[in-house]
Amino acid sequence: MAKLLFSLLTGAIFGLGIAISGMANPAKVLNFFDVAGTWDPSLIFVMGGALLTTALGYRLVFGARKKPIFDAEFHLPANKTVDTRLVAGSATFGIGWGIAGFCPGGAIPALGFGGATVIVFTGAMVIGIMLARSLDGLRHKPAKPF
Repeated sequence: MAKLLFSLLTGAIFGLGIAISGMANPAKVLNFFDVAGTWDPSLIFVMGGALLTTALGYRLVFGARKKPIFDAEFHLPANKTVDTRLVAGSATFGIGWGIAGFCPGGAIPALGFGGATVIVFTGAMVIGIMLARSLDGLRHKPAKPF
């Protein structure tokens, strides 16, 4: 029960941060990418703050603990190779973010605001994830869930 409550609290804090920072607003995100027009550089500070917080958090957690509080072990990616699949996936993510103004981290909290655009984006994202997993399952053994 504690793991579930902590997950809920963490998700709520993350969603609140996304909403306050403007990352749930596709117009703000699209203006960030429009460097030749209505460029809005404020999201650089959001991303920089997230990067700094993550770097410090990882250093603190992995330096102080052998295992997480609510699980038997840390679940870290085993594959550390930069390959075509990783680069293509990253490029697809970036292109989708630039076209729609949403990324998964911003879209999920934005569902709370409602609106057809975020519902369509999230639906398409779920379908894309399912399609990628089914295609990946044809080539590789599926990843073990947490």
